[in-house]
Amino acid sequence: MSESHPQLATIEAAFRSLPDRYLGAEPGFDRTFHVRLRDLGHSWEVRATERTCRVRKGLSGHAPDVTIVTDADTWQQLREGQLLGVQAYRERRLAVRGNLDCAIEFEGLFRLPNGRPPLQRVHDVRVGRDRISVLSMGSGPPVLLMHGLGATRASFFETAAALSSRYTVHALDLPGFGSSSKPVGGAYDAKWFAERVRGAMDELSVDRAHLVGNSMGGRVAIEIGLRWPERVGGLGLLAPGVAFVKRGFHPIVRLLRPEFGFLPHRFSRDMIEAQFWALFADRDRVDPSVADVVVGEFQRIYGSAGARHAFLASARNIYLERPFGDGGFYPRLATLRPPALFVWGTHDTLIPAAFGRHVREWLPSAEQIVLGDCGHVPQVERPEQTNGMLMRFFARVDALGGATALPAAGARAA
Repeated sequence: MSESHPQLATIEAAFRSLPDRYLGAEPGFDRTFHVRLRDLGHSWEVRATERTCRVRKGLSGHAPDVTIVTDADTWQQLREGQLLGVQAYRERRLAVRGNLDCAIEFEGLFRLPNGRPPLQRVHDVRVGRDRISVLSMGSGPPVLLMHGLGATRASFFETAAALSSRYTVHALDLPGFGSSSKPVGGAYDAKWFAERVRGAMDELSVDRAHLVGNSMGGRVAIEIGLRWPERVGGLGLLAPGVAFVKRGFHPIVRLLRPEFGFLPHRFSRDMIEAQFWALFADRDRVDPSVADVVVGEFQRIYGSAGARHAFLASARNIYLERPFGDGGFYPRLATLRPPALFVWGTHDTLIPAAFGRHVREWLPSAEQIVLGDCGHVPQVERPEQTNGMLMRFFARVDALGGATALPAAGARAA
C-alpha cells in the first residue's frame, strides 16, 4: 500500500503512543509482538518487558512470541476501546500466529487513549504456591468460566465476549493447564481444583458468582457448589464431567500413572487434530484457522512434562470417581443447592446426553437441555444458542435473588 494511505498517519501515531500508555507487567515479563495490518501493508514490532515498552516500524528479525494480523479499522477500534480483543478474534477480524494467549494479553498492557484502563486484561492470581492465569473483562455481577480437560480458557472466548455485556467475566486457566502453573504435587481431582478456584475467587474479591464449566470444568463447578453453595449463584454446566457409571477400563486406567507424563514424548499433530475434530458433531461449524491455532497451542503447552502430568492425573481422576455408594458422586449431587442448568449434546461421544437420566434421578430440580446435532463443546460449536441459554438462565437466577433452586424444568431438547 502507498505511504499516503489516509489512515497510516493515525495508525503510526497510535503505535508511537504505546510506550507512554504502557501499564507494566509481572517481574520477568518479556514479550515480542509483531502486528501486521494487511490493508496498509505495514508491520510493527512491540517489545514489552517488566517496566518498558519499545515500538519500531518494520521487523527487527527478533523471533516474535506472536504475530497478530488484522486491518487498520479493527486495530483502531481495539486501541480506542471500542472493541474487545476476544470479540475481534471471535468475529475473525483478527488472526493469530504463535502464542494465542500473548495476542489476547496485548490489549490489557496499555491504558486507553482517554486514560481509562483496558477493557480486558490477562493477569495472575496467587493461591498458595499456585499461580492461576485469568482473563477478565466486562462489568456487572461476576461470572467465572472454567474449561475442560486438555483445553484452556480460549475455548470460552466467545462466551466471555457475550457475557461481558452484562457481567464481569473471569475466564480461568485451571492450575495445570494453559498459562497457569503446573504443580508437580497437585492432586488434580475435583476437590483440589475447587479449593484453588475458591482461592482465586478470594483473590479477585468475588464473594459470590455464577459459574460456567465445560467437561472437567463443569465437574469443578459442581464441586464448588457442593462445598460452598453460598459462593455460587447459578451453575451453567456444559457437558459436565459427571461420574461414569459403566467403567469397563477401570483396572487399566488405575495402572496408567500420571507420572508417565514426565517421560519425554510429544503428541503428533495428526493425533491432536483427530482428537480435536472428534469433539464436534459438524466440523463445518468450526473455523479451520481457529482449529489450527488450538492444535498448535496444544502442541506447545504439552511439550512441558508438567502439563502432561497434569493432563494424565486429571483424566485418571475423572474416570475413577465413584458414581454411587458412600461419598459417591450421584448421592452427593442430590445435595446440590445452587440452581443448575445441564446442557448436553446429542452427538457427544465423551459425555453422552444419556447421563442426563442419572442427573434427573438424583437432582430432579435441575434444568436440562439437549442440543441437537452438537458434540462435547457446545460453547464452541453452538455459541449463539449456548450463550443465549446461559444469559437467560442467569437472569432468572438473578431475579430470584439467591434462591437455592429454580422451579423444576425437566429435560428438553433444543
